[in-house]
Amino acid sequence: MPVESTIIKQDQTQADAILEFYQKLQPAFNLPEGVIIMNPFHNSTSWGMTESFYKKFYNDKRQRIFIFGINPGRFGGGVTGIPFTDPIRLESDCGIKNECKKISELSSIFIYEVVKGYGGVDKFFGDFFITALSPLGFTRSGVNLNYYDDKELLKNSETFIVQCIQQQQRTIHSSANCFCLGEGVNFKIFNKLNDHYHFFKEIFPLPHPRWIMQYRRKKLNEYIELYVEALKRIVA
Repeated sequence: MPVESTIIKQDQTQADAILEFYQKLQPAFNLPEGVIIMNPFHNSTSWGMTESFYKKFYNDKRQRIFIFGINPGRFGGGVTGIPFTDPIRLESDCGIKNECKKISELSSIFIYEVVKGYGGVDKFFGDFFITALSPLGFTRSGVNLNYYDDKELLKNSETFIVQCIQQQQRTIHSSANCFCLGEGVNFKIFNKLNDHYHFFKEIFPLPHPRWIMQYRRKKLNEYIELYVEALKRIVA
């Protein structure tokens, strides 16, 4: 099991549930040779940032709409413990000071432009919870690795991914629908799992932030608008 069994407490906030989920993650699957798991929640500095963020923006019992990425990267969630949030955006946009090296992550830049377009951090995080199919990241030879980039990793991590989704749904109050970041492989895998396990009524795919920043940056404003409209449509 990736996490210990959790009983929802009546006085438990969304922050409590999220932090408990991350703190008790226990990946127990074989890794391909050379693949290393990134677990920022075992690092005291990263955990401090994670706690500060969720206690600031999720200290309530409001339902959130889930947004699923792929897995954390080594310059964003792999450092801060917060998906698509690099140390720069954590400080400048979220108001949480940190001593981490201020390196930008492309996906984080895009997401926080979307956050601004949506109405700011309080409004955005009041409506949405960003997570990932795999809440833990992977590297090989010091480079980010998506969970589906290696066939063995994909096969071995499936149970972990399924159990993580189920555990989050059991403990974090969420809506019947969700978003998937990535219209290609990530969405295909997520949709296939959803067909089998029926996590969500419907999954709405959006182009992945990194793909936008790498290949469609000239149309950045169009993609920000696309995101904001899609998010607001579901909230409405």
